[in-house]
Amino acid sequence: LTPATLAAYRDAPLGHRYYLQCVAEPLQAVGYQRWRARPDREPFPAPNRLQRVGLATRILDGIFDLSLVVRGRVPGGTAAAAQQSYAAILREDQRRVYYGRVVRTGGYVVLHYVFFYVMNDFRSTFHGVNDHESDWEQIFVYLSDEGDADPVPRWVAYASHDFSGDDLRRRWDDPEVEKAGGTHPVIYAGAGSHASYFTRGEYLMQVEPAFLAPLHGGAAALDRLWTNTLRQSGELNLDEGLRNLLSIPFVDYARGDGRVIGPGQAETWAPILISDADGWVDGYRGLWGLDTWDPLGGERAPSGPKYNRDGTVRQSWRDPLGWAGLDKVLPPREAVAATEKMLDALRTEQAALSVQVEQQRGVVRSLDLEVIALQQTAYLDDLLKRRQKDLDAELSKLSA
Repeated sequence: LTPATLAAYRDAPLGHRYYLQCVAEPLQAVGYQRWRARPDREPFPAPNRLQRVGLATRILDGIFDLSLVVRGRVPGGTAAAAQQSYAAILREDQRRVYYGRVVRTGGYVVLHYVFFYVMNDFRSTFHGVNDHESDWEQIFVYLSDEGDADPVPRWVAYASHDFSGDDLRRRWDDPEVEKAGGTHPVIYAGAGSHASYFTRGEYLMQVEPAFLAPLHGGAAALDRLWTNTLRQSGELNLDEGLRNLLSIPFVDYARGDGRVIGPGQAETWAPILISDADGWVDGYRGLWGLDTWDPLGGERAPSGPKYNRDGTVRQSWRDPLGWAGLDKVLPPREAVAATEKMLDALRTEQAALSVQVEQQRGVVRSLDLEVIALQQTAYLDDLLKRRQKDLDAELSKLSA
């Protein structure tokens, strides 16, 4: 199997799925214990995540763990075998590779960085929500296109689990964005999950089981009944409370106390450019690891940098601006011209409104004179009432 031959596996036969597999055979009990007892294995001290939540959540967590028995899951010992396989790869090729591409769109120059991990051992090693073979993670640097001048960095966005939108991005000059040497953003990767964070720390994540979705519909309906129908001042917030009560907690450890790769470090990055022209990127839509057929998807390997598991193109690949909520944000160079254009339109609209106001003021003044005249006689009360009503209506138009 090579990148060139992988591109040939574009369409799987009906009823079949393509997937790669790094680990041919997970470590068995004896081998696994030897692997855990190896002298170079780094300890990972951390408090139990369930110490941070209540009793109901602990019970739900137990139910979630039991669901792994009936769901498709990554076999025990897979993470250990993957580590041994990766160690063998490093003995032949010591490079720390990232894959990158450049996209010019919407006035931005987008630098897309993609990182490949052999194993996501979030569950088995770090008490997280899931394990799966391989992992693709990504970050983006958004530069404004300055024409003949050099592009200027404006935003950075870090992928975190399956989230998208404004919360993933920060301004380039945001104090939260650490930069090595003032030029290279620092990423704190979650242990096992590989989610990317701007600052080091331990992040409490909450996962809501899909089978609880109907309960949220009922809770949201009660919230609307209480607030909109019964018009009560205090909010129940049953939906939010139910979510907090029944979500399963997991801790993402992004403490920055592990391996460091980058400029000025003992290990640096080796970039490899990719694009739609690369057959293994564009042609292969299968999974990059074991397909466990997990109905919830969490224990299935991901697809490549371009595709989702169902074969559709990732939003982050086809629309990197929209993925980070930047499609609505003009780059500064274009914002000045757009603001001036908007101001010109507002001035034109203001001038037209001024003419309309003068015309409407003339109508109101004529009606007011007519009302004053009608008030001087006692024989035209019906007409006076109609003209007073007309005056009130025209005054409302004038003040609108």
